[in-house]
Amino acid sequence: MATKPTIAFSHLGCEKNRIDTEHMIGLLAEAGYQVDSNEEAADYVVVNTCSFIESAREESVNTIVELAEAHKKVVITGCMVQHFQEKLLDELPEAVAVVGTGDYHKIVNVINRVEKGDRVSEISADPTYIADHTVPRYRTTTEGVAYLRIAEGCNYRCAFCIIPHLRGNQRSRTIESIVTEAKQLADQGVQELVLISQITTNYGTDIYGEPKLADLIRALGKVDVPWVRMHYAYPTGLTPKVIDAIAETPNFLPYLDLPLQHSHPEILRAMNRPWQGQVNDQIIENIKTAMPNAVIRTTFIVGFPGETNSHFEHLLKFVKRHEFDHVGVFTFSPEEGTPAYTLPNTVSQAVMDARRDALMQVQQPISLKRNRQCIGEVVDVLVEQENPSTGEFIGRSPRFAPEVDGLVYVEGNARLGSLVSVKITDADIYDLYGHTLEN
Repeated sequence: MATKPTIAFSHLGCEKNRIDTEHMIGLLAEAGYQVDSNEEAADYVVVNTCSFIESAREESVNTIVELAEAHKKVVITGCMVQHFQEKLLDELPEAVAVVGTGDYHKIVNVINRVEKGDRVSEISADPTYIADHTVPRYRTTTEGVAYLRIAEGCNYRCAFCIIPHLRGNQRSRTIESIVTEAKQLADQGVQELVLISQITTNYGTDIYGEPKLADLIRALGKVDVPWVRMHYAYPTGLTPKVIDAIAETPNFLPYLDLPLQHSHPEILRAMNRPWQGQVNDQIIENIKTAMPNAVIRTTFIVGFPGETNSHFEHLLKFVKRHEFDHVGVFTFSPEEGTPAYTLPNTVSQAVMDARRDALMQVQQPISLKRNRQCIGEVVDVLVEQENPSTGEFIGRSPRFAPEVDGLVYVEGNARLGSLVSVKITDADIYDLYGHTLEN
């Protein structure tokens, strides 16, 4: 019997993409394929692409071209495939297959067909698939953390965002399926679950007729995992019921990722997020009242068409007033196929860059102040890396989500994948420093 080919993966983009990659690896391994991290040794390389903004597409294309120059058979999957569909096969002759965002579960069949000499296009026009707890998955994160997808797709139509076109409308998993997978991950030794979807606060609306995030939070509170955190909470969905569920569920971290995008009602209306302008301040105050220890991360877009100096000053004051723990700032990227692509009164790249830098300069002393408030505290740290040359460990406290926030640098004894008590002795803008209590 012939040996099945070896397949490597190149993962680009967000953690939703990462979970798709993990399911593809799981399905291929279950079917007897060798999955290897070494692209040079592999017969095929699956490139799971991002197409959210132009720079992400450039990275995807560069990766594919580099692999092609190394004479690799390339299977292109993910958002860029959904975006450009069969055009990719025409423009990238080195690609042996393209697989859309709603079709990654067909990866074994795709490779089988490619092996027979076919050039395969597997793209559903309207993605409807979402994997549940029965689909094999091979985690690519550090041993202590796992992403847990609770829904896929989005029913909102923000003017700047191409995601609904790439991922389809929202489709939620059942609470039972999510809790079952959470238990499976806990049994594997996972210490932290990160709930993700396009808009987590809308979870369950499509299958239950109303948002069910509060019920899901309470159900996950019964799973034996120390930390559960949530990403991508649309602010209008943070109802008192949801905030109470977070505050009352011991293993649910009071960490909220609110992609606010802007503060000025006129810009939010242009972004097709009109309700948010009326509730931004109130929701933040509600969170801080219910959870005085809440950690709030947010992201903003500067340079949206029509953004004036006055609009930007409003945003600067908003950031100063609320003193967020973590802020990410992006310059507007016009995406063909979105309403914002054709809006007048565009802002030059130079002005956008200057506004981004100005907003970050306002935020940095706030982040430093927030971090320095931790000095002297004893905090739990999930240990994820070790620096063999210094013996120092690197991890994260509840303040820091994986890959987007800071780190905690730890001296003393620790074990990878474990939670340890660390006394914080120093802090800078992004990171914390400390030692284990055994020191």
